[in-house]
Amino acid sequence: MASLKEYKRKRNFAITTEPEGRVEKSKRKQPRFVIQKHDATRLHYDFRLEMGGTLISWAVPKGLPMVKGEKHLAVKVEDHPISYIDFEGTIPQGQYGGGTVQVWDRGTYEPLSKTPKKELDGGKLHVMLKGKKLNGEWYLVRLKSEENQWLIIKGGEDHKNLSKKVHAQSALSGKTMAQLAKSDHVWQSKARGPHSGNGHGSLKERLAEARESVRTPRKVARANSTSKTPKKKPALKAKFLEPMKARIEDKVPPGDWIYEIKFDGFRAVTYKKGKAVHLLSRTNHDLAAKFPDVVEAMEGIDAQNAIVDGEIVALDKAGRSSFQLLQAYELGQERPPLCYYVFDILALNGKSTRDLPLEERREKLKAILPEFSDIIRFSASIGTEAEKLLKKAGALGLEGLIGKRKGSRYEVGQRSGAWIKLKIVREQEFVIGGYTPPGGTRQHIGALLVGVYQKGKLVYSGKVGTGYTGAVLKDLHARFKKVTAKTCPFTDLPEEREGRYGQGITASVMKKCHWVKPVLVCQVKFSEWTRDNRLRQPVYLGLREDKKAKDVIRESASKLS
Repeated sequence: MASLKEYKRKRNFAITTEPEGRVEKSKRKQPRFVIQKHDATRLHYDFRLEMGGTLISWAVPKGLPMVKGEKHLAVKVEDHPISYIDFEGTIPQGQYGGGTVQVWDRGTYEPLSKTPKKELDGGKLHVMLKGKKLNGEWYLVRLKSEENQWLIIKGGEDHKNLSKKVHAQSALSGKTMAQLAKSDHVWQSKARGPHSGNGHGSLKERLAEARESVRTPRKVARANSTSKTPKKKPALKAKFLEPMKARIEDKVPPGDWIYEIKFDGFRAVTYKKGKAVHLLSRTNHDLAAKFPDVVEAMEGIDAQNAIVDGEIVALDKAGRSSFQLLQAYELGQERPPLCYYVFDILALNGKSTRDLPLEERREKLKAILPEFSDIIRFSASIGTEAEKLLKKAGALGLEGLIGKRKGSRYEVGQRSGAWIKLKIVREQEFVIGGYTPPGGTRQHIGALLVGVYQKGKLVYSGKVGTGYTGAVLKDLHARFKKVTAKTCPFTDLPEEREGRYGQGITASVMKKCHWVKPVLVCQVKFSEWTRDNRLRQPVYLGLREDKKAKDVIRESASKLS
């Protein structure tokens, strides 16, 4: 049954001029929708559907997706009264949710189900929008791991591009955000403490209020603070703790395990002390300069002091982590969405959590994360049946799974077997030991000569000649100049013959090669290992500055059955 109880509980209507509202039975043949654009602390969109006498509402940070199959995060917030559908104007700066609100689009929608309310309660909804700007099909699907987190997915065909003018104008008044900001239409709303709110706060504030446990006034004030002069961040000297490692397995071991998606990015541990945040790689390199957005996002976690383990990833159009995209981001070639998937906590507010059971640590971690963040995401457990999960992961094009033994403790720097890695694609790290000279029109280098460690010795795995851009080749060549070596680092070279695929390095070929100290690690995908332990069809993906060369060994893909 529709209710505005939560909406009213959060508001003091003696102070705010928001509509108190009531549940209304609509007499309209077609239910309405509205998308309200709000430029507060963060620009975001509110997607609202008229249903059951109220406006069912989601906060959609990036707006509705426009390309078929594209997914955007949508976080469900409290229902709003029907009278909220026409709100447009400004909320004074310095007050709760200060900023401009625009009716970006409005119209009617058709539920593509005979029982839309029942379908929505079950965690999904398929609608056809008929608006002034948007027309077409969209799906809403609730994520199993989080009650309030949904995905909004574009169905049907791609939506036509909107002109800049249409995109900028209100569907209600025709005004732009700048014009609305200068107008006299002001929505007065004051910050009133932990149980206040008007539904038009910053995205962080509104999502915080969507929960049962409301944040304190101190945090509301912090979310609303607007300082034109950025304050210098205090330095933090963090005592480095090497992250726990996962053991590679080619089959599912016995025991009680929980599984997470294996991400393909940079392992990063956050050290927070007061307002200072430090971000270190697994090899104790500072990552703050590379990923300032992650540092800024982690400043907002609900802890005075904490050490948090996670992985920084770049997402492709299907929402999968892509190391190649992350490398392109580093080189300034692409701007893919970045996020920081966090999965464990080593210390909280001055107390070590490493000896706590896995499940308890994860609950503590989850409790301190922001209600919503474009950057920070909790790496949810996806189940316990590895074989079924591997098949699903393979079908989705994922790299594999990380398994963690139930009840296990966090073992700093150890690869004890309490964490395991099950890979389902042919992709892994390799140590660069040299390169061949360029040929044809290529500049700087020809192919990388890569290998893995076996019993402490670097053995040759093959040539990697594809997957490069001009910028990558130039960058690699500059790095190689700093680590030049006079002798070959591979213990099993030269070879007697080049072999069928030309991967062999004979004595005559070695005379033309350039050697480097075996300190650089790269990520490579390939079709298979040949019988003579060489890579077939290898493709370079990028450098791994978060991996130690000595830790690189040959990995095997997990069996799917």
